Amino acid sequence: MGRKLNFVILSIIILICTFAATNYQELISSIDSGDTAWMLVSSAFVLLMTPGLSFFYGGMINKKNVISTMLQSFIALGVISVLWVFIGFSLSFGDSIGGIIGNPLTYFAFNNVGAEPNPNFSSTIPFLLFALFQLKFAIITPALITGSFAGRVRFRSYIFFMVLFSLFIYSPLAHMTWHPDGLFRNWGVLDFAGGTVVHMSAGFAALAGAVFLGKRKSTTNHQIHVPYIILGTSLLWFGWFGFNAGSAFGANSDAVIALANTNIASATAMLTWVFYERMVGRKMSAVGACIGAVVGLVAITPAAGFVNIGQSMFIGFFAAIISNWAINIKNESNIDDTLDVFPSHGVGGIVGMILTAVFASESGLIYGETTTFLYHLLALVITAVFCFGGSYLLYILVDVLVTMRVREDQEEIGLDLSQHGEEVK
Repeated sequence: MGRKLNFVILSIIILICTFAATNYQELISSIDSGDTAWMLVSSAFVLLMTPGLSFFYGGMINKKNVISTMLQSFIALGVISVLWVFIGFSLSFGDSIGGIIGNPLTYFAFNNVGAEPNPNFSSTIPFLLFALFQLKFAIITPALITGSFAGRVRFRSYIFFMVLFSLFIYSPLAHMTWHPDGLFRNWGVLDFAGGTVVHMSAGFAALAGAVFLGKRKSTTNHQIHVPYIILGTSLLWFGWFGFNAGSAFGANSDAVIALANTNIASATAMLTWVFYERMVGRKMSAVGACIGAVVGLVAITPAAGFVNIGQSMFIGFFAAIISNWAINIKNESNIDDTLDVFPSHGVGGIVGMILTAVFASESGLIYGETTTFLYHLLALVITAVFCFGGSYLLYILVDVLVTMRVREDQEEIGLDLSQHGEEVK
């Protein structure tokens, strides 16, 4: 009965979108072909990050959970794409309701999302392209969370949580941060490409998930495929150029600055990580290099268009040290964040958010401006409480309706077989 109901609901959504969506055969004016071409490429870059994430996570988990872990990232491409068209985009970028959330009717089922530019968001590219670019951010955010509870969550329960998280956590945070009338944006909070919206939200939701679901039966991870981790990191690094430089919404100088800062911050963080590991007596591992690179990418994300090359190097260096410490602290605690999502993305996002307020051109703390810095701290506290507390409540709700954690026997044989009937040979 439940499976039939799910199919009926999906069918209704598709039918609504079919008849409600805007007709794109209209006369286009004021579109810049260069900006449009860059944003088309950037959208494709960012989409590639989610399959890259699946390889990154899949290489870190034990053999019996590889398929399930990779699929938890990959399935977001389908779930969030449909949800975004139906209502997610409107909640994120629709007419503001109190600076907190968008009106769900403004762009319901992509109505009024056409080929003409919307000057409130970007005046030189089709509004539809803006919506599709933002979709890729909405896709990867819940996928990031999955690393914290890999190996112990029921697949359909995770899909249910993903939908609720996107509607009630991601969309309000995106609206507050990026909508012209959003609360954080009107405070002057700077988030160039999603340090707050994507990485902090995912990080705190991951921490809440690890706390709620508890520890695995066996917490010993065997990194079964280091080449997968290297491949995943490479795809993430490549896609991150679209993630950050694409957030300039045009082929312009801001995009060039963001691209340069993205590369140098990641490179600096990677080198910092491996040499710091050697300094404290650990080996300079490939996995460490990959984690360091990702932490650098996370930390530079909110600052990418607001700082210079030297400052981006410092952000990468500092974030690598802090996240390395955070992982070691987590390993000594009772929190089973399987793939270190919070120490990497949550802590990396926090470092990036604070240092953005320190270094941001003309409005940062080093220029004698305290207002931006103080509002960043306030937004950080609000984001932490909202994302952790809100996500924890969503875990409780999902667990009441559809039990989230797999049975002990299912965890023992692995999620690949127990959830999907497949296995890595």
